[in-house]
Amino acid sequence: MHIPSKASDEIRNIVAKYRNYPGAAIPILQEIQNKLGYVSPEFILQVAGLTGLKASELYGITTFYSQFRLEPLGENHIQICHGTACHLAGAERITEALEIETGTECGTTGKDGKFTLEKVACMGCCSLAPVISVNGKIFGKLTPDKAKRLIRRLQKNSREKGGV
Repeated sequence: MHIPSKASDEIRNIVAKYRNYPGAAIPILQEIQNKLGYVSPEFILQVAGLTGLKASELYGITTFYSQFRLEPLGENHIQICHGTACHLAGAERITEALEIETGTECGTTGKDGKFTLEKVACMGCCSLAPVISVNGKIFGKLTPDKAKRLIRRLQKNSREKGGV
């Protein structure tokens, strides 16, 4: 797959900043993700070529640390809290409802690019359990039906803006 020239230039600039810092693989990958939104296998190959690091080592880093994404986020990034309070309040049922309503498996981005579902450990909103974050906005005291209604609202808004 081809890397767009703007992304390729960005990667070259990032690698150049760290050229004199041995062991800078993680900071390089972090900055790529911060600037480009994810670290694709193609980005990894370019970094390997520019740094002399093995692509397999870079790939190992990106798959070991949960902070890294190998694909771009969907239009709506949904994080489902699975901390203790949310787990006990039904986070798994919320996750299942969201998977069904979006047609997206948790931990992935849907084929249409509209939704990314992600389990997270704790959002610090325990008194509102169970909670989700949609593009950074918290929704609490959810039920599976409330979660489904929220997704339908997002889909409707997307259609009205010319999406979905």
